[in-house]
Amino acid sequence: MDYDLAANYWIEKDKASVHMEPEALTERIYEFINAHNTCALATGCDSFVRCTPIEYSYMDGVFYMLSEGGLKFKALKENKNVSFAIYEPYGGFGQLKSLQVMGKAALVEPFCDEYIKILAHKKIPVEAMKKLPQPMNLIKIIPESYDYLDSDLKRDGFNSRQHRELV
Repeated sequence: MDYDLAANYWIEKDKASVHMEPEALTERIYEFINAHNTCALATGCDSFVRCTPIEYSYMDGVFYMLSEGGLKFKALKENKNVSFAIYEPYGGFGQLKSLQVMGKAALVEPFCDEYIKILAHKKIPVEAMKKLPQPMNLIKIIPESYDYLDSDLKRDGFNSRQHRELV
């Protein structure tokens, strides 16, 4: 098995792809993000990997995820690089829609201004959160790149997979 050849498949294919204008692609990506609220978050360190289904909020170009805890934090302690996928149920090759995001994660200090802003966005009363035995953890993910897959893009003359670097 040639792992390098397989790993470079989309990189090579992308060289000859018909790309959308960055602003139009970004708009499509944001529409997709805002039409959903759940992703599969992948974290890992050393030989440990974890993939967690989790709800997200998207504000000001940043993803936020509230979590009571779990093994994802074992990986986040050592490795701030994360990836997650947002996707539509599979309906066949002509109906593919998904977004893969790579970025950096950080934890937001409970009850700081940013934490309270996200609670307000999610309509979670601060006082209710303060009554918990421990406040929920708020993961903040700053995206670095997007890989958007949308079969409908072919109708507009573009390749169905589009890549967007943010940094």
